Amino acid sequence: MRAAANLLLAFAAQWQDLEHLMPPKGGDKVIDSALDPAKPNYSKDKPTLYRERHGWCPYSERSWLALEHLNVPYDTIRIDNTGPGQKPSYFSGQTPQMRWPDGKIQGESMNLVHEVNERFGGDLYPSADVTATADKFRKIFPSKSRPSSRAAFLFGWSGEPLWKSEFERVLSETDELLGSTDGPFFCGESFTAADIAWAPFLERYGAQLPCLHEGLNARDATKYPHLNSWFTAMETSVPAYACRVQGNPSSWRKVLTMAGFGNAGVPPDVIDRMDDFNVEEARPQSEEERVIEQKLWDDYRSTRSWLALTPSAEAGNTLLNNRHAIVKDTVKRSSSLEGKGIPLDEKNLDRAMRALATILIYGTEDDGKYDELKQASSEAASVNGVYAFAKFLDERMCVPRDMGSMSAAAIKRLAALA
Repeated sequence: MRAAANLLLAFAAQWQDLEHLMPPKGGDKVIDSALDPAKPNYSKDKPTLYRERHGWCPYSERSWLALEHLNVPYDTIRIDNTGPGQKPSYFSGQTPQMRWPDGKIQGESMNLVHEVNERFGGDLYPSADVTATADKFRKIFPSKSRPSSRAAFLFGWSGEPLWKSEFERVLSETDELLGSTDGPFFCGESFTAADIAWAPFLERYGAQLPCLHEGLNARDATKYPHLNSWFTAMETSVPAYACRVQGNPSSWRKVLTMAGFGNAGVPPDVIDRMDDFNVEEARPQSEEERVIEQKLWDDYRSTRSWLALTPSAEAGNTLLNNRHAIVKDTVKRSSSLEGKGIPLDEKNLDRAMRALATILIYGTEDDGKYDELKQASSEAASVNGVYAFAKFLDERMCVPRDMGSMSAAAIKRLAALA
């Protein structure tokens, strides 16, 4: 590491220098069918998951989380489920779906979770209580709300958010259900398929409800202590969820501003509340938080050798692997980025991105453990527009589509320095 750091003094690093620091590329195949609509060559050994391409669909998240938690090798085809989105000719129906190696196609999210568990000897159904608890989701979550992948169980048919009292009922009954076990999970001390059934919706509620009504917070430990403990357990003891599948709160808030997500427009008071919630995500980590995060990452990475050593370095690796598309996307938006501190010519934009990748891979000045690493990050930090570029990426990212929430948080913390 010391020898590699010398390459970065005075910020001389090129992309190939950073590539040498990253693990060999690998992992399962991922196809974005909106960009590559050709019929794929399906694996004869692995299942192929069709899931919604942005990571918005909570039902896709269920199937994805089961595969990731059980460490099942699988390929992914991402499908555009938006109204005007173009689906590939070889796909029909809705996501999620699984194509098994024998060519069989199967749908319905919890059926897929059960089938994955059966085929791969999983531990997601230790008792009959698991299915019963998973099914209680349908009884507790609001029934009279518009369907939506981006804003599920939030808006009524009028286009307005459901009453605050209705959301409080859902949270109270969920908290009571969680409190009926030895916790912190829905069926006791272990993560099961019941948690998979509830997780995508509670995750979104945790981020979106405070935007809809004043004083409405699913993570309020005073009002909903068991629910708060469940959130903590999911984020600190389920590596596949915390490291890859979980979306981040700012992404779930962003989608509330998008037209066409199942309500008749965005009420003004919703937009007014949204900007108040970004500060917490961008704050520096405590040492305890960093240790917990790294432990989860080490666990997740132990069977995925193509990942970088830390969540932050993985964010840098993602920039490295997608640099051409990112530059193209940034230049395309150059007219709206004037005056925001981002270099808009390709040469200096590329340099700013290399500097940002360097900081992410080596760490910031206050957490580097070697003088050389501190120097490397310091030199990269002096590059024109590096933090402004991090802010642009943070605004453009959709998590978990682009990367896991831990890695995205590393970019968000740097964006706060812009």
